[in-house]
Amino acid sequence: MIGTNPNPDAPIFDALLTPHRSLGRTGFLILMGAMLAAWAVVGAVTLAHGQWPVAGFFGLDVVALYAAFRWTYYTGRAREEVTLSRTRLAIRQIAPSGKAREHHFNPFWTRFRVERHPEIGVTAMTVSGHGRRVGVGGFLNPGDRESFSAAFQLALAQARR
Repeated sequence: MIGTNPNPDAPIFDALLTPHRSLGRTGFLILMGAMLAAWAVVGAVTLAHGQWPVAGFFGLDVVALYAAFRWTYYTGRAREEVTLSRTRLAIRQIAPSGKAREHHFNPFWTRFRVERHPEIGVTAMTVSGHGRRVGVGGFLNPGDRESFSAAFQLALAQARR
């Protein structure tokens, strides 16, 4: 047949899902530099007025901000790989620690469920089949969830033909 791939294991759909992080490395360095500069100024003024606890507590704020950003960058290493062929759907979920879990489904028996909220859009996506259920793209923003769900639904319909 013209236009069809004779290999049923050839990928029809292949997606790498990663969390979005709005502040890159340069922005992080600028932010932390500004916070440290502000801490130094406030610390010097408060120490000069004998209010040393203020400098210490403001320093804790800087440390807490640094820790929060380091945590968000760590969790940003998570990703999901979704590969679909006519014979197999593979979902590989990789945690920030690097630990991977793989889930395999038969595309003909797989159900893709999308939950929506009227104001937000897509709030959750799950793939289920043979008594198993796997959440997909939970870390994506609503726009990316919408885009992924539309593309994946089309690909799943194509795999079933």
